[in-house]
Amino acid sequence: MPSIVTLTVNPTIDKGTRVERVKPSSKLRCEEPTREPGGGGLNVSRVIQEMGGKSRALYLSGGATGEILEDLLDGEELDHYPLPIQGWTRESLHVTEASSGDQFRFGMPGPTVKESEWRALLDILRDLDPRPGILVASGSLAPGMPDDFLGRVSEVAAQVGARLVVDTSGPPLQGAVAAGAYLVKPNIREFQELVGRDLPDEEAQIDAGLELIDEGRVEAVALSLGRGGALLITAEGGEHIRTPTVPIRSKVGAGDSMVAGIVLGLAREWELGRAVRFGVACGAAAVMTDGSELARRVDAERLFHGMKEGASGS
Repeated sequence: MPSIVTLTVNPTIDKGTRVERVKPSSKLRCEEPTREPGGGGLNVSRVIQEMGGKSRALYLSGGATGEILEDLLDGEELDHYPLPIQGWTRESLHVTEASSGDQFRFGMPGPTVKESEWRALLDILRDLDPRPGILVASGSLAPGMPDDFLGRVSEVAAQVGARLVVDTSGPPLQGAVAAGAYLVKPNIREFQELVGRDLPDEEAQIDAGLELIDEGRVEAVALSLGRGGALLITAEGGEHIRTPTVPIRSKVGAGDSMVAGIVLGLAREWELGRAVRFGVACGAAAVMTDGSELARRVDAERLFHGMKEGASGS
């Protein structure tokens, strides 16, 4: 089975709480907060572990908050490798309003990463032993990192023979695709920004994906459609994989859970369509959980088995 390494350059501690009602200019009395590890790649690794798989999580960590993050990951017995930086790891906050069920999410920018720090990270990726079969770059870049950082990661992935899976947006996604990736997982807005035009329907979306593939910039696109599931685009065309209908409690972590399912399927050497179906099942399982809780294995496997027949179409 190919080994999986996830990369998180702007991790966070996800703090969550509840309050009866969010009101301006008032002291809001909150419930006791929860704290969980956060950030794209770390969440991907956590879901892979929940689903019975293994990965190694590389991430930047600094300051007292970095120590807390490392303790949280130790508590989950996750295989993780913190790379020290001078700045403090960021914290994010999500607040659920009990009276309405609405959720308010506050994301912080993260510490400024020095050039010497991000270059050291590339060196570590290049020297990993054993070399990864799949490298996952997920989440935002930290301040101070160049927009083409993921393009540099793509070059390293090619050097070590890893398939690169990318889940990010904006200039970092542009940089990754310019250098080449195995698979990208944008949503509609991110995909339109990537190709520079509106994509009003499935035909236009497939055409745009095929252009990227024909240009050699990606081998596949797993276009996230939210409640609509995903559109898998390969050189053979498009396959619309519809998501199961589930009760929605929180959308936090759904995208990371989807990536985890796809990557774990690839590591199990499933064909790509089956891997993306499992990813869609994991994403659907994630929205069934409260707050920042990620997908649960029992839910994901039940939904996946229900999708096997007649759940996708072109």
